[in-house]
Amino acid sequence: MTIPVDPQATEHPHPSEREPLPRRDPRLEQQARNRLHPQHLSALQALGRGAAAPQERWMGPKGVMRRNPHVGHFIAANGRKRIDRSGRSGPAAVGAGQPAVVAKARVLPLVEIASPAFLIAVVPDMTGGRLSSHDRDVLGLARQIADADPAHQGAVLAVTFGTLREEGDAADSVGLGAAGADRWLHFADILHDGYAPLAQLAELEAIDGKLTPRLWLLPESRTGGGERGRRLGARLLCQGDALARPSGNAYQLDGELAAIGRGELAEVNVTGRSGNGQQDLTRALTRIVLCEAECAEPVEDVRHAALPLEWEPASAARAVPDVIEDLGPVAVDPSAIALGEAEFILSAGNGIRDWDGFHRAASLLGATEGASRVAVDDGFMPRARQVGATGTWVTARVYVAVGISGAIQHLQGIQRCDKVVTINTDGGCDMVKRADLSVIGDAGAILASLCQQLEAERSAGGDGPSVGQAPAALATSSSTSSSTSSATLAADAA
Repeated sequence: MTIPVDPQATEHPHPSEREPLPRRDPRLEQQARNRLHPQHLSALQALGRGAAAPQERWMGPKGVMRRNPHVGHFIAANGRKRIDRSGRSGPAAVGAGQPAVVAKARVLPLVEIASPAFLIAVVPDMTGGRLSSHDRDVLGLARQIADADPAHQGAVLAVTFGTLREEGDAADSVGLGAAGADRWLHFADILHDGYAPLAQLAELEAIDGKLTPRLWLLPESRTGGGERGRRLGARLLCQGDALARPSGNAYQLDGELAAIGRGELAEVNVTGRSGNGQQDLTRALTRIVLCEAECAEPVEDVRHAALPLEWEPASAARAVPDVIEDLGPVAVDPSAIALGEAEFILSAGNGIRDWDGFHRAASLLGATEGASRVAVDDGFMPRARQVGATGTWVTARVYVAVGISGAIQHLQGIQRCDKVVTINTDGGCDMVKRADLSVIGDAGAILASLCQQLEAERSAGGDGPSVGQAPAALATSSSTSSSTSSATLAADAA
């Protein structure tokens, strides 16, 4: 049997007519398999396996929202891709290691109370010209009282004295609106600056007579709040106000807070610490409350207007005899200051190799020494100097972390610090993400350059930082830098 054969079938096609053979790119496939590779997304797109904009969140099979950890990332100073678990970065751009777009700062909704039914007056300490964490807690308690009854909406009046640390005279620059204040009275003249209890008492007495606030809330502190509240209570008691007896060391209000807006103070009880903190004392609420720290949660979700009030200073304040003279702050040994009370802390971690240089830098800067748990466990620092959840929770205005990677326990202990500066060799560590100013480099070299700069300026007759106080540049800096030389830091700190 003969099978006919097509002659064209036996002929070999011309090379130009052949179909191109599929070629594999092993390197591209390897990049597609490696999720941490900077070219991962572009490789997936080239192979037809991925989309240009990968999905960031999706609903899981059990109804739980799932998040893609490989979407939000940034490129560290060492050129390595780091996953951003803080949620501050958006979807990553397709390309060779392009960093994710940083999300814009959240704009809080503005709340403005035009005609309040009553006022809650708060006199924050404003230590160093700034709101402290204690002041924010007191404003948070005032906010809870003012918002207790929606039918009788109250307003929070903040009364401040002296020179403010922040630039400008707006309430937003001070942070009063974000802390919950609706009205603001500020006395910035030299008469009320510094330690002037008699002049300040005259103004508080005039405010109580004209505005008649329902309550006076002041922080129970040694920096002015406790003394102001007790002086005001004694003055009002002499005028016949039986409810002006101060309630000291208060940390909790029991009862219906809405009754305060109606003027029924007897319906609410206040609990404070007594007996040197060994027992609690519960009594009826009075018009003046001296609040302990953490008496309430600070305001975080909204921003209030903090409208400035026009006020004519009381004539009695200018007629006060000059019997008290403020001589200014007294220099103290930073090593004698407890960590919980220090305003400027220089803390050391596992990255410190030259401990003599660290102690020398702390002495020249006038900073209180702190340490991480690793440094304490290794025996380089005493246990009393440990900062963190397992040590001491600090509320410093400036906290400088040298060679600290930023464990979760340590970050918990510094969460109430105003400004955080870090010196580290790893640009992608958690402490760098937390810091307001980051310096990437060797800690020993940077501290040595800093000490050299400070000694040079002092030998030349320049004024260095006061003992126990933070340098002005470190206290006011709020920018983040991933590559700053030691000379720059030395100049800023000096």
